[in-house]
Amino acid sequence: MNKIIECVPNFSEGRDLKKLEKILDAFRGKHDVKLLDYSSDEDHNRTVVTIVGEPDALKSAVVEAIGKAVELIDLTKHEGQHPRMGAVDVIPFIPVKNATVEEADALAKDVAKEASELYGLPFFLYEKSATASHRENLARIRKGQFEGMKEKMKDDMWKPDFGPETIHPTAGVTAIGARMPLVAYNVNLSTNNLDIATKIAKQVRHINGGFRYVKALGIELEDRGIVQVSMNLTDYTKTSIYRVFETIKMEAQRYGVSVVGSEIVGLIPMQALVDTADYYLRLEGFSFDQVLETRL
Repeated sequence: MNKIIECVPNFSEGRDLKKLEKILDAFRGKHDVKLLDYSSDEDHNRTVVTIVGEPDALKSAVVEAIGKAVELIDLTKHEGQHPRMGAVDVIPFIPVKNATVEEADALAKDVAKEASELYGLPFFLYEKSATASHRENLARIRKGQFEGMKEKMKDDMWKPDFGPETIHPTAGVTAIGARMPLVAYNVNLSTNNLDIATKIAKQVRHINGGFRYVKALGIELEDRGIVQVSMNLTDYTKTSIYRVFETIKMEAQRYGVSVVGSEIVGLIPMQALVDTADYYLRLEGFSFDQVLETRL
């Protein structure tokens, strides 16, 4: 049976569509690789891509895309609301079908080894692939961002796992590794006060005593004149979307602010939405098998 692994590379470009198209071409028209989705955000200046494929074919496509990003994205000229340390900021591999986390981990390491040798780009292994406990959390690796990473990497604690021991001059450094499915979920607030979004983000994120499987930060959406609590839910089965949403709504009320909407970036497991519908509709005896598409 075919092994299928998902990859969700995050590129630090969300404004120049010509550059994005050239990067995305690495995933198009390839045997045993399928481009499922991509989502760009001008305020974040970032694009999240979702692809799936068999390991060998996926490896070739991802390595090609990394090379194109290194060629086209110059972080010395990059500005955006989202933290970033690399032209390809992070590359997670997620087992989907007939594949294990160990196989996703092996694929991540193969990609890092080849890409570092081809493009002179350093890589940190993170999440399930991390070589030390202080490297598991992406936010901790990325602290300092592109501008501070050159100095940070002089510390023996922050030597890369693959590639040169200092940043690429324009493409920075990339985090890569295996992880479980993640939900990128954002909640928008009826205010332009970034301080409010930042305070609410601190209430829900794990590092400040919030939910165990939530990473969050406050972000300004200049084009809409509002702010956002931008999150990654790293295990939706243990910290659900509806629980985080309700908490943010409650915390916002403290500042006389309301929730004006929320968004999901990229793809999401259907079970995460079923769980949310179950909660809000107070469904009794409902099961995933009642979703029509699962029976087709």
